[in-house]
Amino acid sequence: MNNNLGGDVVADRGEYSESAAFRKAIVTFDDTPAPRGESPFVSGEPRRDIAVVPYDSSWPTLFEKLRMAIVNALGFRALGIEHIGSTSVPGLAAKPVIDIDLTVANSAEERLYTPALEKAGFRLVIREPWWYEHRMFRGDDPACNLHVWSVGSPEAVRHLIFRNWLRQNAEDRHLYISVKREAANHTHTSTVSEYNQRKQDTIRSIYHRAFIEAGLISSES
Repeated sequence: MNNNLGGDVVADRGEYSESAAFRKAIVTFDDTPAPRGESPFVSGEPRRDIAVVPYDSSWPTLFEKLRMAIVNALGFRALGIEHIGSTSVPGLAAKPVIDIDLTVANSAEERLYTPALEKAGFRLVIREPWWYEHRMFRGDDPACNLHVWSVGSPEAVRHLIFRNWLRQNAEDRHLYISVKREAANHTHTSTVSEYNQRKQDTIRSIYHRAFIEAGLISSES
């Protein structure tokens, strides 16, 4: 099910162009579940302790360490490497796990990046060909989630919008912190998927405000 968060997509002079289609893709969330009988998890859902801790000023340094490991592993095949998620927002409490978006030419072509990343210490844990050909790797030193996307993925663009908005908007940072802590308190024995589901409504409301400010949707709905 696709969820367009409020208002018409802003398009130049009302013309529906390729750029307008991409803007629509950015503001439309694809909640399509896994096909019947398939699981996104390579070997069962990976678990991590769900503990939200105060912001740690070492997180950008840890990201840089991981970025260099990715660059050394992939070279020119790493077309983009971004620190995303809560650890990328100064002052924001977070699970102490560095989230990274890696952009490659085609994330469906695992042979072009998986062996090199595995050799560098990352392990493939999620494969979602039905959702933007998303792949996710885990690392343990430091703890990280490495998301792999193709060039032009709307989900990767959304991550940057969310990160940049929270970096600039203190009110939504405080709102998100409170929701994260509440979700963590209710899911301390559950999965990360359940933790994320508890945050979803608030995340979508924050996206709505960010999309309006970015000029991606109209404030009238």
